[in-house]
Amino acid sequence: METGRDRILVTLVGSLPRSQAVTDVLFARERGESLDEAAAHATIADAVKDAVRRQVASGVDVVSDGEMSKISYATYIKNRLTGFAGDTPREPGQDLVEFPRILKRLADTGATAKYTRPRCVAEIRVNDLQPAQTDVDNLKAALADSTALEGFLNAASPGVIALFQPNDYYSTQDAYVEAVAEAMRAEYELITRAGLLVQIDAPDLAMGRHTMYRHDTVNDFLNSAARHIEVLNHALRNVPAERARMHVCWGNYEGPHHHDVPLEQLLPVVVKAKVQALLIEGANPRHEHEWAVFRDARLPEDKVLIPGVISTTTNYIEHPLLVAERLCRYADVVGRDRVMAGTDCGFGTFAGFGPVDPDVAYLKLKSLAEGAAIASDRLWGRR
Repeated sequence: METGRDRILVTLVGSLPRSQAVTDVLFARERGESLDEAAAHATIADAVKDAVRRQVASGVDVVSDGEMSKISYATYIKNRLTGFAGDTPREPGQDLVEFPRILKRLADTGATAKYTRPRCVAEIRVNDLQPAQTDVDNLKAALADSTALEGFLNAASPGVIALFQPNDYYSTQDAYVEAVAEAMRAEYELITRAGLLVQIDAPDLAMGRHTMYRHDTVNDFLNSAARHIEVLNHALRNVPAERARMHVCWGNYEGPHHHDVPLEQLLPVVVKAKVQALLIEGANPRHEHEWAVFRDARLPEDKVLIPGVISTTTNYIEHPLLVAERLCRYADVVGRDRVMAGTDCGFGTFAGFGPVDPDVAYLKLKSLAEGAAIASDRLWGRR
């Protein structure tokens, strides 16, 4: 994994806005419609190349495929694994339950995606690894034509798959999560064998507290999160830690977030994941102050921190000086060589939906890179 050299490197959580052409392909596949698959493949492959090109032009060092082939970061697995079918009613977080007008506004403005969330109705096994292989091939082709330092592909954590796709088949939730983990292991290993980084997307470790586990005590939730980490680590047993990163967030939406579990309680669980890099929200105004958590609870020496220093829920473009200030706070407490600049979450969590204008998303990435350069000059004493 590329880490600090003589500057702070720049990356992102992963997803980027999809074009209408890409969105049309994804929703046609979602509906099971007949497609010209050669043309559909070319649409996605070209979109990946464009996403990588625009990331590099914005100053991003470690790039993603923008999740162009995925309708969402968790439900994309329904055809890659067996055992999923049907749909599941949406279950909003406790903060939105308490403010139904905000929930309705988010739905009315397109911030709530309208795709199926299947349920587990049969045994979970690997069904088809070709979509993951195609993702690998598309990103590697795009990287071959770019100056990016490195590339990564997102993959859902076992816990977040279980969070979004309820279990109607396995006798216990533990058995369900274990089955999902064993099936996802093949995707994690395929990505890293290809020379790419795998990013485990695990909002179940934070957002899960005020959604699926909102009726549990904090201790019960933390025990569940710890169990999810154990199962994830087993699924990553053949993946070197330095080839893996993990994203943790409290939900990529503009809401009150007043029921979010504090990072202070969550961090001791999260740092046990078998990954080198942790991507954790830091621009979210409910959590920006939590940079201090890393001052009081030391980050393990083998970890790299990628704090979110720009928001993915607003069209405000953060000033590079603000980005630099945020990065320097983290660098001062964990060391300049163990910090990378990142985003709070993805810009295209769901295909066809999202609050940030596509062009603004790339301008925010440009500001992220400019802020990282300013922070680097300060931290390495160049100005």
